[in-house]
Amino acid sequence: MDENRHRARGRAALSNAPGRYERHDREAVDDGWARDDDLPPLRTEVAVERPRKVITRNASPDVPFDRSVNPYRGCEHGCIYCFARPTHARLGLSPGLDFETRLIARPGAAEALARELARPGYRVAPIAIGTNTDPYQPIEGDWRVMRQLLEVLAAHRHPVQIVTKGTLIERDLGLLREMAAERLVQVGISVTTLDRKVARAMEPRVPGPAQRLRTIERLAGAGVPVRVMVSPVVPALTDHEVEAILRAGARAGARAAGYIVLRLPLEVAGLFRDWVEAEFPDRAARIMGRVREVHGGQEYDPHWGRRMTGQGKWAELLSQRFDLARRRHGLARDLPGLRCDLFAVPARVGDQLSLF
Repeated sequence: MDENRHRARGRAALSNAPGRYERHDREAVDDGWARDDDLPPLRTEVAVERPRKVITRNASPDVPFDRSVNPYRGCEHGCIYCFARPTHARLGLSPGLDFETRLIARPGAAEALARELARPGYRVAPIAIGTNTDPYQPIEGDWRVMRQLLEVLAAHRHPVQIVTKGTLIERDLGLLREMAAERLVQVGISVTTLDRKVARAMEPRVPGPAQRLRTIERLAGAGVPVRVMVSPVVPALTDHEVEAILRAGARAGARAAGYIVLRLPLEVAGLFRDWVEAEFPDRAARIMGRVREVHGGQEYDPHWGRRMTGQGKWAELLSQRFDLARRRHGLARDLPGLRCDLFAVPARVGDQLSLF
């Protein structure tokens, strides 16, 4: 009996193997007493972390920001390809099903952010949110950690870049509209495929492609600058859709576009391999072969400068196709630059007011 397969309906990972730091493994064993239909489905559990600091710094040349904030650890969206899955191993949890079902909310993150922004030595630059786990995943509807962070950033007139697949971002449209009017926000919406069946298998709890395109339309209609992100491009599975996704994104109102090639660090490689063999057995070998071709013969190449774009003829052809398509659809431009000169720490009750 494949216990995880039965219990994980509506999830992407097929296993819950321990992370790389664990000394012991776990294996489900059929003891003869339980039947498949006796097992309860896996439910989402949320633990709480009270952070003292929330701004994470990075020096990667592959990304256009040097700081980020994560409202949550783990992600209920459950995208099988998510490069953030290995971070769950640091918590003693599995990058597999635990990553999708055992989540950590960070209430108090907004207060911690406000303290960090108020420090005398703080130097303003855009903060990225959504670069690890999605800030608008389903539990945000109850916990509202992202909303509170956005309110702090708006009060400080601090620039922010948001990346999401979640249509829940529309809840914050009023606040985003106000920030966009002062050039304080940019949003990237990821559309991996236009095929609803592929999306449901690959990203089981993400709003469908049509819903994400409607979100682009609503954000653009409110004056919020939006980039459509073809991320990740899965070789031999979704790469043929690049032109169609850019066309759909442009029609919805996106102003710019970007892409990232599938990358499978650490435990993600095995999870993705198992998934593709189960969901697409007729082309699994072709998909994994192309993945290795793109990454220099490996399932993952960690080197800066090529880990997100790949290498070789296929990667070169993809880059050419993408550039041609984004020019054709008016997406070959940068979003308006974010302003850093408006930043100011709001006065608090009891603070001495300035004479001027």
